[in-house]
Amino acid sequence: MNLANRLTVLRIVFTFVFMFFLFIHGLWAKVISLVIFALAAVSDFLDGRIAQKRNMVTDFGKLMDPIADKILVLAAFAAFVQMQLVDAWMFVIIISREILITSLRLFALNKGKVLSAAKAGKHKTVSQMSVIVLILIFVVLKEMMLTFFTWNPSWESFFRQGIYVLMVITVGLTLYSGLYYLWENRRIITKL
Repeated sequence: MNLANRLTVLRIVFTFVFMFFLFIHGLWAKVISLVIFALAAVSDFLDGRIAQKRNMVTDFGKLMDPIADKILVLAAFAAFVQMQLVDAWMFVIIISREILITSLRLFALNKGKVLSAAKAGKHKTVSQMSVIVLILIFVVLKEMMLTFFTWNPSWESFFRQGIYVLMVITVGLTLYSGLYYLWENRRIITKL
């Protein structure tokens, strides 16, 4: 297994560590969860760059890199739904898109074709990860204020409205990237 593929697998491991710390009470646990998620997001950027620069692109990487992204992102959004930071309908749209596209890729793989991630999908992943980092920053700030100062209810409303707007944009990009992926692969899909 080459370095790029190891980073992909490491991202899946980071997901479990991130989730563990996210649900522990206390400021430092929240900070650690933010740092671990950020490291996982950076590993997504690095594994692709390393694979391309060192000519390490493999079928395993083409398939597992987007799956590792989905595991990380969907785990975070599921946690945010449980924490009541993100509406469930947003999560349902995101997970539905991911299941549809991943199922298509696995079906194509079963027929001997590997469908790589499209640029729109990569942009979608970056937007999702960016929103997750911003939400985690909100969680850390709130925990810090509760630990050392006081938390004003009007701040909660402001942050929640900001999260809602960012999530609407992210859901829109998620839908667009799914439709774009289907359109780009329409010839392959019809031959399957």
